[in-house]
Amino acid sequence: MKKFEAKTLEEAYELAKSEFKCSITNLEIEVDQQPRKGFLGLGRKSAIIRVIEKNSKSEFEKRPKEKHFRKKDIKIEDVSEKIENACNHKSCKETKTKKPLNKVTKVSEKEKIFDNFYEVEEKEQISQIIIRKDSDEILTEVKKGIDSLFSNTCYEIDDIKVEFYDEETLYIEFTGEDSALLIGKEGYRYKALSYILFNWINEKYGLMLRLEVAQFLKNQEEAIYNYLEPAIETIKEKGSFKTKPLDGILVHIALKRLRDEFPNKYVAVKTNVRGDRYVLVNEYRSKEE
Repeated sequence: MKKFEAKTLEEAYELAKSEFKCSITNLEIEVDQQPRKGFLGLGRKSAIIRVIEKNSKSEFEKRPKEKHFRKKDIKIEDVSEKIENACNHKSCKETKTKKPLNKVTKVSEKEKIFDNFYEVEEKEQISQIIIRKDSDEILTEVKKGIDSLFSNTCYEIDDIKVEFYDEETLYIEFTGEDSALLIGKEGYRYKALSYILFNWINEKYGLMLRLEVAQFLKNQEEAIYNYLEPAIETIKEKGSFKTKPLDGILVHIALKRLRDEFPNKYVAVKTNVRGDRYVLVNEYRSKEE
């Protein structure tokens, strides 16, 4: 048996294939550790597998098999009798009279939460009552919390700016020598950081978030605005338009720009069969394409 370690399971499988010089179907594989990306480069784990050829004596077979209960091992009459006797107890009777618990509300998907702080979808009415604190008190608490979060990191970051962008939005800006490292490849770290900060700020203070990291947001906005200039003229002439597939934050910037430009049209994010996301503008404010 041999052990292989790589960044992903696929790479580990390839190492095993090269080592044994056979197809993956001829190998017995056990995953010792699933790969993990971690957050901001911290807590990353590699994929670790153990492999042996199927035609050799496998160590997997030497392991004791887990015991599986068969239907014939359980006597339904005995179990039913025990349950019935237990329910005759006073506490069990009281339990029967209690009303069923309300169904727990399912937590929104990560992508929907990320969409919310760029106002991708119509906001639903929230029954939760949020008591808004004084503006200076909010800024102080948020600044203290973010400073604490990054106090033990190895990144060289300047003093983090926290201020109000408007009455309903907090503006947070990261600058400094290593601030660009918080963006990550294709903005994946930026998105993760936005998700964490928005979850905290929106739930505690009822505010939206505008996050700037090493002018990443500004550059993305300028790029998408230049792309949308001829598109806006096309919409004015023809009444409808569909953007090219957009990645990450670009789709959210394009959505906001087009909604601001065409408040009386239907502007929404759609997904094609390949899973690519784009912004659709229709002549009428209808939920059908």
